[in-house]
Amino acid sequence: MVRVAVVTGAARGIGAATVRGLADAGWSVVAVDRASDDPRLPYPMGTGDELEEVVASALTAAPGHRAPGTGASRVVAHVADATDPGGLGAAVARAEAEFGGLDAMVAVAGVIAGGVPLWEMPAAQVAAVLGVDLGGPVNAARVGIPALLRRPVPRQGRFLAVASAAATRGLAGLAAYGAAKAGVVGLVRGLAVDLAGTGITANAVSPGSTATAILDQSARLYGLGDTRPFADQQPVRRLLTPEEVAAALVWLAGEGSGGVTGVVVPVDGGLSL
Repeated sequence: MVRVAVVTGAARGIGAATVRGLADAGWSVVAVDRASDDPRLPYPMGTGDELEEVVASALTAAPGHRAPGTGASRVVAHVADATDPGGLGAAVARAEAEFGGLDAMVAVAGVIAGGVPLWEMPAAQVAAVLGVDLGGPVNAARVGIPALLRRPVPRQGRFLAVASAAATRGLAGLAAYGAAKAGVVGLVRGLAVDLAGTGITANAVSPGSTATAILDQSARLYGLGDTRPFADQQPVRRLLTPEEVAAALVWLAGEGSGGVTGVVVPVDGGLSL
């Protein structure tokens, strides 16, 4: 049986790398992104063209894979906002209708804002950070886990989310971001207990400084000319690649990770040491 995933934040960065990694591992994937800017935030989001490029590159990396009996592509683009339960629910319904079910719900979509003390941060930006970075995974769990439970026993469902080193390490000007990511840690721990005995696990990956658009925005928030100072903070003395973080998500999604639940896996180049 071909395993099926829904991945949010799929247009770029870790989400895009996760779509490609899952496709390369033989998964069918619904690649979800809002594919438009968020007026609350002062920088561009992923685009529809980028989302389509991710789907095309995923299919190129894993040529010839098709959904059983349908002839449809194994990787499809779906435009939806992670903060919209209805939109995410439609993505899950599409996975079930086109690919026969759901085996992994992967909440990657994230934003960043701040660079000033929390009380000086515009309220709209606070709402965006909390809504996307914590509300997004909560929505993903609420619409995705019922579909995971619809798989027959014995099942091997996976709920996955992206936290951050900021969940455990205080970072100046990023109190809202750290709070949201700490919430993701609490979310997967609580879900792991709620899902006891179902065959479904809940875990998170905690990236360090990774070469993504969000890190570029982090540099802007701190008034840095580039992202090199972030690399210098990590014992590996380099930025991580999105593919390195995605590799952990792909492994956690797989059948061999069934003994791992309620865990936050650090892929942070030693930043949390």
